[in-house]
Amino acid sequence: MTARTEVIALRIPSELKNAIDRAARLRGTNRTAFILDAAAREANNVLAEETTFELGPEQWNRFVELLDAPVQARPALHKLLATPAPWEKRSRLLPH
Repeated sequence: MTARTEVIALRIPSELKNAIDRAARLRGTNRTAFILDAAAREANNVLAEETTFELGPEQWNRFVELLDAPVQARPALHKLLATPAPWEKRSRLLPH
């Protein structure tokens, strides 16, 4: 089953359309795919910056309860954070 699609019509200056077409060709894609990718990426960035959210009384109490709960040991996380990042490992091989 495929997702339902909808049409969005845009009016843009020809210079911008030409720039989008050139960029899409450089990426090896078409105008529609290029615009959708750029719009989706920007939408995700905007949504990721959302810092306000609303909770009902029960949800708020559960949220506070989780924040106040004691920290649980996470050995795998501790190991991950103690492991040097790949670029840190590589930089040791380079002369200083």
